[in-house]
Amino acid sequence: MPTYEYECEKCHHQFEKFQKITDEPVKICPVCGGKVKRIISGGGGLLFKGNGFYITDYRSESYKRREREEKGLPANKDEKKEKKEAAVKK
Repeated sequence: MPTYEYECEKCHHQFEKFQKITDEPVKICPVCGGKVKRIISGGGGLLFKGNGFYITDYRSESYKRREREEKGLPANKDEKKEKKEAAVKK
């Protein structure tokens, strides 16, 4: 549900109202009872947390495995562990 901003035309009190899109707009100021108008807001900021939102974050496992093999790296953690254990046994 969006948050709408309103301003009273009488006392210039500004406030926000969290309401459904289908709800009727607020018409009366909660402070003085005057007429209010909806104002254009800057909206909420977007926060991108974590590693990021890149196409490479959502690659298939087969793609990731093939890419690692091309770079000469183990295809997965188990393969890396197996190579390490084999080297220790020698």
